[in-house]
Amino acid sequence: MRRTGGIALAALSLLLVIQNGHANSRDQAQRIHNRLAGVPADAATLTEMASLIDNNNAQAAAELAMEHPAFYSVTLKQFATPWTNEAQDVFADLNDYTATVIGAIRDDVDFRRILFADLLYVGNSSPAAAADSNAHYRNLEASHADLQAVLEPVSQVSQYGTPAQAVAGVLTTRAAANAFFYAGTNRAMLRFTLMNHMCRDLEQVKDTTRPSDRIRQDVSRSPGGDSRIFRNSCIGCHSGMDPLAQAFAYYDWEGDQEGDGGRMVYNTGNDPDTNTRVQGKYLINSNNFPWGYITPDDHWDNYWREGPNANLGWDSTLPGGGSGAASLGEELANSEVFASCQAEKVFTAVCLRKPADNADTSQLATMTSAFKNDNYRMKTLFADAATYCMGD
Repeated sequence: MRRTGGIALAALSLLLVIQNGHANSRDQAQRIHNRLAGVPADAATLTEMASLIDNNNAQAAAELAMEHPAFYSVTLKQFATPWTNEAQDVFADLNDYTATVIGAIRDDVDFRRILFADLLYVGNSSPAAAADSNAHYRNLEASHADLQAVLEPVSQVSQYGTPAQAVAGVLTTRAAANAFFYAGTNRAMLRFTLMNHMCRDLEQVKDTTRPSDRIRQDVSRSPGGDSRIFRNSCIGCHSGMDPLAQAFAYYDWEGDQEGDGGRMVYNTGNDPDTNTRVQGKYLINSNNFPWGYITPDDHWDNYWREGPNANLGWDSTLPGGGSGAASLGEELANSEVFASCQAEKVFTAVCLRKPADNADTSQLATMTSAFKNDNYRMKTLFADAATYCMGD
């Protein structure tokens, strides 16, 4: 009876909070902790967080909540895992892409670097992380390892033997290559990078005013016998996508997509049969339009710096073109929309809803500005979102 009465009293207290539209500092602290760590705070932590909130320092209360191991092993794992597979499955196995995002956030790494730097995080499980197996990360997860404690930064060059010129942050992790370089034409790597890190799918950057000179031969100029479809639809994506996806011309996936054994491959020299470093997938279906663009190398150009997609906020100090995946990653990561996208994703993950009104839009702008001013520190975004949604 005593337990039943306690539950009833707690329910009544919650009802009163809802009816009055008011949450005290302990309620706010509990909500911050629940949203960031996914579990209730212990009594001592809750008291300390409530005290910080009472002293107008809710930001510090949120930082304290992020010291809980579950913030890394659960919240961030679920936050980043959908980026690592085409199905956007939040329940996919831990992998090197997800672990690297978690480690970079823990270590306050400038988050732009995840798209171009030689970053990789490994744990203490056996076997060691390898370019042809995910067993290391599966074992970390199976053993319920404390990712906050065990992840250590290493180099893709030293750990995987990836050529230095081929490394481009999470884009060249085994998980990303497995998902987005497997079969296809490598356009998937660009599309999912835009979705995951710029919050834009191809339909949202469609622009039929860009030149079509870099669209590959495999794209028919008269699909179904109607050239208007190409001019009014296909060109809108391919005119910008194909010159950007050229950055991945030397990459492929070798082996099965499922299970272990497969790995990313990168051409370091010309193939004696084709006399080019470009992967064969860039040259397939050439008869669809023989006069289309034939990819000669991995030089990319950003045609979206002009036209309506100029509003994505490209960095004017960068050249807008280059060679290879790392320089493309730097182009994308230094855009305004990269920063605002991280704010939007964190807001949704922490507040458990999409931004809905003018106040939310204003908050996103404030979060984006703080994120950039704090050297692109992701924990700043999580703290800002948690305090905004902690309740009045």
